[in-house]
Amino acid sequence: MPGGLRPDYPVRTERLDLRPHRREDLDDLLAFHSDPDVVRYTPWPVRDREQTRATLETKLGQGELTEPGQWLVLAIELRETRTVIGEVLLKWASDTDRQGELGYALNAEYHGRGYAAEAAEAMLELGFDDLGLHRIVAVIVDGNDASVQLATRLGMRQEAHFVHAAFFKGEWIDDLVYALREDDWRARRVHQVAGR
Repeated sequence: MPGGLRPDYPVRTERLDLRPHRREDLDDLLAFHSDPDVVRYTPWPVRDREQTRATLETKLGQGELTEPGQWLVLAIELRETRTVIGEVLLKWASDTDRQGELGYALNAEYHGRGYAAEAAEAMLELGFDDLGLHRIVAVIVDGNDASVQLATRLGMRQEAHFVHAAFFKGEWIDDLVYALREDDWRARRVHQVAGR
């Protein structure tokens, strides 16, 4: 098991560059951190410019994983325009049990084009190949159908439905836990390559 993760940046996909945040990302981040539709299912509230700036300062130091419990938080930059259209996250939840957690948020203007799946696939690869994880979960608020569809597209299976698991933004919500194991991920990748 490696002693953490510091990817070679940018992590390049077909259309995206995934990289640590920079201070000049503020305006692009504000565009979706301030959107009630985008943050409806995220752990953070609608943010104004100063709140976004403050959280960006934290994100600046989240470009590597050095110990369990940390989140790798990367900007999703659309290579064609150099615009940050979202962010994708990977938590190193446990070293002993080789567990991780995936998260993402995307500017609404870019929904429906496969960008979130492209970024999430790259994070799964980092988690399984580079960090040596055995299982990666996505915890989704029930009702977030777009995230359920994305998790399913990534090959994740629903493992749990926790009823009234949290008091979230003024109401009790159910949590859905989707997960992907390393062996299933590898088998899926072999199938994808064979199908090309």
